Amino acid sequence: MTDSVYVGNAGKDAALDRGWLLGHCKETSDPRHSEDVEIKWGVHPKGDERARWVTGEERTALLVLVSGRFRVELPGRSVLLAEQGDYVVWGKGVDHSWFAEEESVVLTVRWPSVPGYKVTGNGRR
Repeated sequence: MTDSVYVGNAGKDAALDRGWLLGHCKETSDPRHSEDVEIKWGVHPKGDERARWVTGEERTALLVLVSGRFRVELPGRSVLLAEQGDYVVWGKGVDHSWFAEEESVVLTVRWPSVPGYKVTGNGRR
């Protein structure tokens, strides 16, 4: 079935949907729709930082450095991803923020994919 196959480019496709390649945010007819997992291709210029901490996180996350230097801030801990392939995992309930020390590309995988989840002024949906 060709309807069950999608071929794309992460850099180009990510630019169309705030970085998201896969997850609940895609139409249900799209092979990239998933309620189990979300995947984001994040391209961050040097000095880019999260506007505010995410609090009350409901998902587990894996963030992998593709290129650059990227710092993830966690409660009581700062993690620097400096070599291609460096990664960090955090679980449900772990607040977090981030800062791009250099122009960076990161791949984020989060699960489950939570419909309606969007960061707002208080740090979460």
